[in-house]
Amino acid sequence: MTVKVRFAPSPTGFLHIGGVRTALFNWLYARHAGGEFHLRIENTDTSREVAEATEQIKESLAWLGLDWDGPVTFQLERSERCQVEARRLLAEGKAYEDEGAIRIRMPDEGVTGWDDAVRGPVEVPSEELEDLIILRSDGRPTYNFASPLEDWLDGITHVIRGDDHVSNTPKQIRVLEALGAEIPVYAHVGNVLGTDGKKLSKRHGAVGVDEFRREGYLPEALVNYLALLGWSYDDKTTIMSREELVERFTIERVAGSSATFDYEKLEWMNGVYLRALGEDAYAAALTTFLGEQGLGWDAELARRTVPIVHEKLVKLGRYPEYAGFFFHDVTLDAKLLDRKTLEAAGGVLAELDPFETEAIEQALRLLPESLGLKPRQAFQSIRVAVTGSNVSPALFESIELLGREKTLERLRTAAALAGD
Repeated sequence: MTVKVRFAPSPTGFLHIGGVRTALFNWLYARHAGGEFHLRIENTDTSREVAEATEQIKESLAWLGLDWDGPVTFQLERSERCQVEARRLLAEGKAYEDEGAIRIRMPDEGVTGWDDAVRGPVEVPSEELEDLIILRSDGRPTYNFASPLEDWLDGITHVIRGDDHVSNTPKQIRVLEALGAEIPVYAHVGNVLGTDGKKLSKRHGAVGVDEFRREGYLPEALVNYLALLGWSYDDKTTIMSREELVERFTIERVAGSSATFDYEKLEWMNGVYLRALGEDAYAAALTTFLGEQGLGWDAELARRTVPIVHEKLVKLGRYPEYAGFFFHDVTLDAKLLDRKTLEAAGGVLAELDPFETEAIEQALRLLPESLGLKPRQAFQSIRVAVTGSNVSPALFESIELLGREKTLERLRTAAALAGD
C-alpha cells in the first residue's frame, strides 16, 4: 500500500504555525514511507475565503521545503461529484431531504469508534451524532461531507490533523461507511500552546510563517524546531537535518498531548543553524533576507560584514539594528561621548597607513594611557561615535569596513556634539 496523506488548510486566513506543524508531520510521514503528500485547499465555506491566503499557504510551504505531490486541489472542484454522491445516498435511503437540504442518517445506537494512531482507541456514543447536513439547499456540500469524500476519491490512507478535528471524525467515518469507502487511519495530534498554556495566538508573538520569515529565522531551523513540537526521536537529540527527520520520523513517537511553543528555544536553535553556515552560505542568506525586507543596502558591504556578525546573531532580523550603522547615519547619545578621546582618535586615524584592522587596533590601543583614561572609557566613546551604540560588532574591524572617510566624519560629528 502506498501511503497517501494530505494537508488541507482552509483559505480563510494566513497559515498559522500550528497548521504548519501539522503539514510538517504529514510531509515527514509521507517522505519517510516513500509515499505522497498532497495539498488540498478546503474552500467549502466560500463566504470566508481570503483571496491571498491560498498563495500565502503555497509560498509558506515552499519556503519551508515542504513540497507536495501533484497539483494543488480545491474542495469545491468536487462539488458536482458531491452532489451526485449525495443523491445516491438519498436514493439508497441512507439520507433524506430536509427543507431543501440533504441530511445523512446517523445511527441511533451503539458507538462510533476508531483506533487513533496517536490517541489510541476512541469511541463516541452514536446518540451524540445528529443527522448531518451533507448538501445545503443551494447545492453546496458541507465540510464534513466534502472532506471525507475527497479523502476517498484521492485514496488518502492516513489523515494526520490537529485534535480540534476529533469531534469531526465520527461524523466523517459514518459518511465514508455510507459511501462504501475504506476508512483511513486517523491520527490526531495535540495543539500548539503558548508558554501561558493557552492556544498559540498573536499575544504570544509571531504565529504566521510570514512573520517568522520577516524576523530572520532560517527555514531549516524552523522545520527542525516544529518537528520537536509533539514528536521526539529520543530523549536527547535536538538538532536534526531535514534528511535525518525524514529518516527518523514515526507516528508512534507523536504525542497526543499539547506542545508548548518556546520562542527562546527556537532562537537558540536558529543561532545554532546560523553559526553552522559557511561564510558564503551565511552571506547568501543575509543578502536574501535584506532584499526581502526591501532595505536596498549594499549587498557587497553586507557580505564583507559577515565575519564580524556571524557568531553574534541568533536571527537575521537583528542584523539591521546590530549592523545597520554600516549603511546609514547614526543617532548619538552625547552623554556617552568624550570630546578629547574622539579628537585624539580622529588625529591618529587620519594619518594611519595602511587603514586596516591590525594597524587600527595598534594605534587606538595607545590612546587611553596617553589620555589618562581607562580603556573601557575611551573605547566606549569611540564605539558610540562610530556605530551609534555601545553594543556593536568588533570595533576595529568595523572601522576598517566603514573606511577612513566615513569614520573620521563620524568622529568629528560626535566630538562637536560632545562639547567640552
